[in-house]
Amino acid sequence: MTHPISRFPVPEISDMPEDIRERILAVQEKAGFVPNVFLTFAHRPAEFRAFFAYHDALMEKESGLTQADREMIIVATSNVNGCLYCVIAHGAVLRIRAKNALIADQVAVNYRKADITPRQKAMLDFAMKVCLHSNEVGQGDYDTLYTHGFSDEDIWDIGAITAFFGLSNRMVNVTGMRPNDEFFAMARDI
Repeated sequence: MTHPISRFPVPEISDMPEDIRERILAVQEKAGFVPNVFLTFAHRPAEFRAFFAYHDALMEKESGLTQADREMIIVATSNVNGCLYCVIAHGAVLRIRAKNALIADQVAVNYRKADITPRQKAMLDFAMKVCLHSNEVGQGDYDTLYTHGFSDEDIWDIGAITAFFGLSNRMVNVTGMRPNDEFFAMARDI
């Protein structure tokens, strides 16, 4: 049974603006498939460009957060936001970044019982507070993160990643975006 990847029109790659088409083809070459988020968000080219520019600014820079840390934030908060696509897709990336076949499932289901460090738990506690109760973030939250070696810039990154993927989670749910089948099996044998 074939399911649509979005409830909104998905343009053909050949019909997309050149810059978007080139980005999608580069992702396809690297991953071996095109993640549905690229195809779905191409429905609105200007928003596609803005979305991925901010994504790249958050996810591809040097930071006190590891690539695995960033993916943990996405997986844990996406689960709370009920975003199947992001839990599955970023869970696959987390398994790769952490070189751990179990970590994504643990973090998605209950990060408090996952095999993660106290530093990572503090990071996820803060991310969850930003996700669910950002109006309650206060100095005590920063002090807790400082004791685990996070800088103010790291704290900004945790908050920004959480907030950005909150937007992503909501748009994925609005569009009815389906995870690619490829993500489910990725890196399960690490």
